[in-house]
Amino acid sequence: MGGNGKGKAAVLGGGSFGTAIANILADNGNDVSLWMRSNERVKEINDDHENTRYLPGHKLNEAIAATTDLTGAVADAEVIFVAVPSKSVVSVLEQCSSYLDDSRIIVSTTKGIQKDGFRFMSQVLKDMTQCSNIGVLSGPNLAKEVAARMITGSVIASESEHVRHRVQEMLSCRYFRVYGNSDMFGVELAGALKNIYAIAAGMATEMGMGENTKSMLITRSLAEMSRFASKLGANPYTFLGLAGVGDLFVTCTSPLSRNFQVGLGLAKGHSLEDVLTNLGGTAEGVNTVKLVKQKSDEIGVYMPLVQGLNEILFEGGELVDVVKNLMLGEHNSDVEFVLPGPHSN
Repeated sequence: MGGNGKGKAAVLGGGSFGTAIANILADNGNDVSLWMRSNERVKEINDDHENTRYLPGHKLNEAIAATTDLTGAVADAEVIFVAVPSKSVVSVLEQCSSYLDDSRIIVSTTKGIQKDGFRFMSQVLKDMTQCSNIGVLSGPNLAKEVAARMITGSVIASESEHVRHRVQEMLSCRYFRVYGNSDMFGVELAGALKNIYAIAAGMATEMGMGENTKSMLITRSLAEMSRFASKLGANPYTFLGLAGVGDLFVTCTSPLSRNFQVGLGLAKGHSLEDVLTNLGGTAEGVNTVKLVKQKSDEIGVYMPLVQGLNEILFEGGELVDVVKNLMLGEHNSDVEFVLPGPHSN
């Protein structure tokens, strides 16, 4: 599949993933505007075709048109990719909401949760725009590898077949394959949840825990994610795909993952504040831990890793104790939804 459905696209957010998506769109011959706040960064991309802050060393397609003019970027765009951190989504949408009607397709690439009402980005897009053509792009998509044009698989999730097909046309190419999924909520939930467990994986790696231990952590993370998702109405089988186990695996094993880097830094003895200051990007998992802990308590879902990570991040707990608690935990079934009867056996 190549970029045979050329069109006009806007990418909102010039961080690592937003820049990488803009690069794919341009490689496929689409007309793409990349909106960024920084005049300096805009000039650098337009003149030097590089984003030295977020993707240093990766030459970008010269057809990318970077701009600080938000309304100008979206005014005539058919597909709009929202790639700003979750905390900035509302303020960005407020500035251009009058353009976001049903003539557009809006795709969120942000793997986070809004704390007001435990809302995901697709829900924020629906609430703040007049557009019903909403999609979510997620998967094991480390931006630096995408920018280096390494072979990568991703998922476009939407209830609309038109949205799925159009995004596949615009993004699929020789190094970026886009698969479709109709379970938008499940895909988005998987993308947000895996960031939590990457923090634990980074800590385990820095602390020299064995491969058996790390494998247990990752696998129990998947069980915990799917149990929580099922309770909220998502399809647990979504978690067996690229947006679930695929994204969880890469985020929990790669030093390119910012949430993994948070875990490394914490295990080295640095404070959470210092780790986040030195990160050079947003680690959505820190905020997500607190929100998911509160939600799991509210709906009565057993999530020992989330509980433990909340203690580590905000109450001075230790990862060793979290692992010990897993060994003593009340939850004895291996694969969720296989054994008959209640899932708390």
